[in-house]
Amino acid sequence: MSENNLLSKNSAPHSEVEHIKLRTNYLRGSLEETLIDTITGSIPEDDNRLMKFHGSYMQDDRDLRNERQKQKLEPAYQFMLRVRAAGGVVTPDQWLMMDSVAQKYANGTIRLTTRQSFQLHGVIKWNLKKTIQEVNASLLSTLAACGDVNRNVMCNPNPHLSDVHGEVYEWACRISNHLDPQTRAYHEIWLDGEKIVDSQDGEQEPIYGKVYLPRKFKIGIAVPPSNDVDVFSQDLGFIAIVEDGKLKGFNVTVGGGMGMTHGDTLTYPQVAQVIGFVTPDQVVDLAEKTVTIQRDYGDRAVRKHARFKYTIDDRGIEWFVEELTARLGWKLEAARPYHFDDNGDRYGWVKGSNGKWHFTLFIQNGRVKDEDNYRLLTGLREIAKVHSGDFRLTANQNLVIGNISAQKKKKIEELIKEHGLTDGLHYSALRRSSMACVSLPTCGMAMAEAERYLPELMEKIEPMLDEAGLSEKEITIRMTGCPNGCARPMLAELAFIGKAPGKYNMYLGGGHAGNRLNKLYKENIGEAEILQSLKPIITQYAKERWDGEHFGDFVIRAGYVKEVRSGQEFHA
Repeated sequence: MSENNLLSKNSAPHSEVEHIKLRTNYLRGSLEETLIDTITGSIPEDDNRLMKFHGSYMQDDRDLRNERQKQKLEPAYQFMLRVRAAGGVVTPDQWLMMDSVAQKYANGTIRLTTRQSFQLHGVIKWNLKKTIQEVNASLLSTLAACGDVNRNVMCNPNPHLSDVHGEVYEWACRISNHLDPQTRAYHEIWLDGEKIVDSQDGEQEPIYGKVYLPRKFKIGIAVPPSNDVDVFSQDLGFIAIVEDGKLKGFNVTVGGGMGMTHGDTLTYPQVAQVIGFVTPDQVVDLAEKTVTIQRDYGDRAVRKHARFKYTIDDRGIEWFVEELTARLGWKLEAARPYHFDDNGDRYGWVKGSNGKWHFTLFIQNGRVKDEDNYRLLTGLREIAKVHSGDFRLTANQNLVIGNISAQKKKKIEELIKEHGLTDGLHYSALRRSSMACVSLPTCGMAMAEAERYLPELMEKIEPMLDEAGLSEKEITIRMTGCPNGCARPMLAELAFIGKAPGKYNMYLGGGHAGNRLNKLYKENIGEAEILQSLKPIITQYAKERWDGEHFGDFVIRAGYVKEVRSGQEFHA
């Protein structure tokens, strides 16, 4: 069979990335040889694309680029390593492992991601294998944390609905495990598993096939009334339907996605559409069949157009439901009523229905590190040593110390106080509702700062809110260094997307519950114009908002931006 026939049902010429994937022999490529090359700290571009499937991106420290260039040195190459944990739940021993590898092999910090995963930054090529082996020994994995496959399956950690969460978490794990790549390449390359000389003639990927998906695929499960996983941003989403305290099933959403390209109106973020209801025992089958539709019909010629949202928008939701029904052999039921209040986290102590305690920490932009008066990394290490419950990474880059027994609660309270850990309630509601991507100095896609700059910008916005009496009014604010959407900025009530160093596009009007896109308000502006633009809007909001009216709703009603319910209206 020819390469093009193997790639997909589409007849257009395929991108070089598709041919690279086909040549890799189920994700093997030349990675083993590349990793032992001592001449350079980098890897060739073909292998870099392949590395994503194994959970890593090659980066370099952009703060050092100019100086190293002057010294005629190659860039300070390093790798970001992403560790998956379905639903974001890990044991204390797994937390201690992440702490350990961060100290030994990375930059000494742990980054909690917006997909409830861990990221390590600053891992050099020679330490990649040792790091992955230690991760795997703790029963976590980096496989499929990146790449053209299903990514980490998210779910709502709702500690006050822990019985339902327990069921939802189990389904998230089942979906994740079912959609894991089956290739043995990961075990061969990183874990010294038995090598298969040539796998081209053996069926290794019953779901993905030899070339995997056209682009990444994301799945999330929300438990109303919280939409903390931003279910409408997912390629495939499930909304838990709970009646009389019991999980009855899930409404299904399809076709969400955040990424776009500045200046290219053919690319846009999209919110998913609800297509029906399924019972819990049907979700794994539905997830598999949905992935195979994207495998067969996704655009393999133009990667910017390869996400599932475009597959659906190009052909229509009716086409997708018909194709899905044919593959399933059964029909979805009608969607059931649900309601979302917000997409934020609930901070501080709460007692779950199982009698255990949970404490949600505010972790600014997900960065776990020690600072002068805030020993977050050390504090969590000491807590993990005595904790017998779990840790839950939230979709808002925060952390729940979960399932604390009554006997351990006092000791953990003492450790929280001793190390200055915080629920964040002394911060403004704006700061507690904030998210930012990593951006500079490590992300190669970054056009502007995000993680390092958003706290500084909020320090200048917060006095405006104080003056207007809005310091405790929750407003979702998100910042990214580029338009790829890693912190889901297009759903925020107030968002800044990097355009150039120190310059951002400013967006307004996202839904407070993550159910509506925002709209471009001002383009390519710096800090002075950001503050100048926000001042009158905040003042008017304070004076004229209706009772209970959210900021995103107000800016639409007041005429600052138009409402955007579909990505196809995003640039209009």
